[in-house]
Amino acid sequence: MRGVCNPGGRMTEAPRQGTNWPDLSGRVGEAGHVLPVRVYFEDTDFSGSCYHATYLRWCERGRSDFLRLLGVHHNKLADGSLTGEPSVFAVRRLKAEFLRAARIDEELEVHTDYGTFTKATITLTQHILRGGERVFELEVQCVLLSLSGRVLRLPPALVARLTR
Repeated sequence: MRGVCNPGGRMTEAPRQGTNWPDLSGRVGEAGHVLPVRVYFEDTDFSGSCYHATYLRWCERGRSDFLRLLGVHHNKLADGSLTGEPSVFAVRRLKAEFLRAARIDEELEVHTDYGTFTKATITLTQHILRGGERVFELEVQCVLLSLSGRVLRLPPALVARLTR
């Protein structure tokens, strides 16, 4: 049985996924997507600063939740229902700028902007803010691949979901 402990110490049934946690995946607005994150001990290196790969993980979560909120679910890509054949997005190129160190317990926001497209790629810009100050910037180019690794054209219906 899945459960949660209420303030009185009694176990009650846990909320159903997606019903009581509307912001778990962040929010999509006119400018793009925002995902709040907190810096935990596991995110830092020996100096107490965020480890460089942590920023990339947070951006990956931001991109995944952005797609999810736009109706582009990874499982729908994998079963072919969004593209006509089983497929997956893969990172082709990254350009990262580490501007300032984030530290333990800080509250950050991962911003993902709407992308630009070619026939086969989508390029997204992302940045991580701490209280309005940029600490990290990322430009990421992704391609849609068949499960055999062949590059696929982006279907117009998919591009429409990813466009403002």
